[in-house]
Amino acid sequence: MKNLAAIVILGSAALIAAGALAATITAPPPWAFPINPPASGPAKEDTGLKHVPGSTLALTIQQTTDGYNVPDWHPDGHPPMPDVVAHGRKPDFRGCGYCHLPNGLGRPENASIAGLPAEYIEHQVADFRSGARRSSEPRMGPPANMVEIAKAAPEPDVATAAAYFSSLHLKPWIRVVEASTVPKTHVAGSMLVVNADGGTEPIGDRIIETPEDLSRTELRDAASGFVAYVPPGSIKKGEALVTTGGGKTTQCGICHGADLKGLGPVPALAGRSPSYIIRQLVDIQNGTRHGSWSALMKPVVEKLTVSDMVDIAAYTSSRTP
Repeated sequence: MKNLAAIVILGSAALIAAGALAATITAPPPWAFPINPPASGPAKEDTGLKHVPGSTLALTIQQTTDGYNVPDWHPDGHPPMPDVVAHGRKPDFRGCGYCHLPNGLGRPENASIAGLPAEYIEHQVADFRSGARRSSEPRMGPPANMVEIAKAAPEPDVATAAAYFSSLHLKPWIRVVEASTVPKTHVAGSMLVVNADGGTEPIGDRIIETPEDLSRTELRDAASGFVAYVPPGSIKKGEALVTTGGGKTTQCGICHGADLKGLGPVPALAGRSPSYIIRQLVDIQNGTRHGSWSALMKPVVEKLTVSDMVDIAAYTSSRTP
C-alpha cells in the first residue's frame, strides 16, 4: 500500500508539473507561423522570360527558383555575393541569398539579416545547428530548413556569409499600416498572400504581412517589399511597452539601443518583419529558442501575451531602420 500511495503521489505531482508547464506554452499564432497547404499537383510549365521593374535581366521561372544559382535582378544594388551566398554547396544547401535575398532584406517567412552583427549571425547558426534554436511550430518549413542548412554548412562558409550580410544596410522594406479591416489572405510560399478573388475581414488581434506586389515577390525581386497591416492603436500601445516596459517587461532600448538599431552584438529591431519578431518572442517564451543569448530574453518575455507581442512588433517594425 505504501508503494501504491507513493506511486499515486508521484503521478499526481507529475500531472501537476505537466499542467504547470502546459500553462506556460503560448500557442503559435497561425498568421505568424504559416504552414503551407499540401501541394495540389505539378505547377503549370511556364518557359517564358520574366522581367521586373528597374532590371535589364530576363529570367525564366525555373531560373528564379534555382536556389543554387540565386536570382539576382539588381546586381548593382549590393556588393558581389560570395560563392556561398550566391550558390551554396550543392547538394547540401542552397545559396543564403535565395531565402534572405542578395541584399539581405529577406521575406516574412525568414528574416531580414542585412546589417546584423556578424557575431550575432554566426551565433544563431550555431544555435540552429546545436538544437538550441528551433520553431514552436515544427511544421513551418523555413525554420526547419534552417536547422538542416546550419548542420550542413561548414563554419568558414558561415563566417563568410555572416561577414557579407553584416556589411549590408537594412533599408525601409515593410510599410506598416494600422487598419481595422484587411484583405483576406491564404498561405502560399510560407507567407500570407492576398486572395485572388478579393474580400476583406476584420484584422482582430493579428498582424497581416503580405507582399506589396505578389508577382514580383514570387520572382524573388529583392526590390519589391511588403506591407504589414496592424490593429488600430497598436503602434502607440507598442511604443509604451517598448519604451517603458508597461509593468510587464523591460525597456527594449536597454539592450537593443535607444533607437532600436542595435547595440554591439545585440540585433537591431527597427524596421524588421513584425511576423518574424512575433515568432522570436513566442519561441523564446516557449523555450524552443534557448541559446545562451536567448536566456537573457526569457524573463523579458515571460509575462507578455500575444496581444502585447502584436503591439511591440507593430511599433518596432514601424520604426525607420
